[in-house]
Amino acid sequence: MPELPDVTVYVEALRERIAGHHLESVAIRGPFLLRSVDPPLDEFFGRTVVDVRRIGKRIAIGFEGDLWLVLHLMIAGRLHWKPSKAALAAFVFENGTLTITEAGTQHRANLYTARGVESLAQFSAGGIEIFDADLDSFREALQRENHTLKRALTDPRLFSGIGNAYSDEILHRARLSPVLLTQRMSADQITVLFQATRDVLDEWTQRLRDEAAGKFPEKVTAFREGMAVHGRFKQPCPRCGKKVQRIRYASNETNYCPECQTGGKLLADRALSRLLGADWVKTVED
Repeated sequence: MPELPDVTVYVEALRERIAGHHLESVAIRGPFLLRSVDPPLDEFFGRTVVDVRRIGKRIAIGFEGDLWLVLHLMIAGRLHWKPSKAALAAFVFENGTLTITEAGTQHRANLYTARGVESLAQFSAGGIEIFDADLDSFREALQRENHTLKRALTDPRLFSGIGNAYSDEILHRARLSPVLLTQRMSADQITVLFQATRDVLDEWTQRLRDEAAGKFPEKVTAFREGMAVHGRFKQPCPRCGKKVQRIRYASNETNYCPECQTGGKLLADRALSRLLGADWVKTVED
């Protein structure tokens, strides 16, 4: 799923291409994509784009007359600045075509129309923006409920734009266990996590900008070369050399270094540890 760095770079690329340009036509080919009908899409025809912004992991495109298109790409949705036969939707501007594709068959990507900038509030889960937050507001959000660090960082009600991939990278940078409970954290640990969160998101946003090199970002993926732990199961940790481990649950996974983050302990995988029972190994050495 595109997260804050990916969505930020998408937004910047869209501003460069469609701001100040008018929408000529829209073709919706995916029957599950459009989730609202008021205002209808034909009200957008001929209107000029005046704003493009990020709302969490969503992209909001504002048109003159205070009309908005709000897009969530979910896990497999992607944007392209070119026509595509596989597109779920095509937005034709006088200077080019923006298309949306979605891999797989789950049809999670969604598009809403909205009227009035105040209506955009309904698309925000309420999480704080990390680059607008100070340490005190970060601490308050983090410890509002007693969750594991992984769950807290990926909760959009607490933090805006952070998902599975970058939460792994943040926790590795901070040398903190993904299952550490937030209300048991020390003041020093919270300070380290706050800085690691800002640093990782800022560094990856810049890396993605550099990778796009002024072109439209086409290589948007949750698994990137250069990540420390995410998607690197059994590969060496770049800091200590020990093999990266993971916990899998449902369609998500947590990747971590046991040496750097959990004191050498292997975290119990719900399925595998139950299957092995007493034979479940608890340390890297085992």
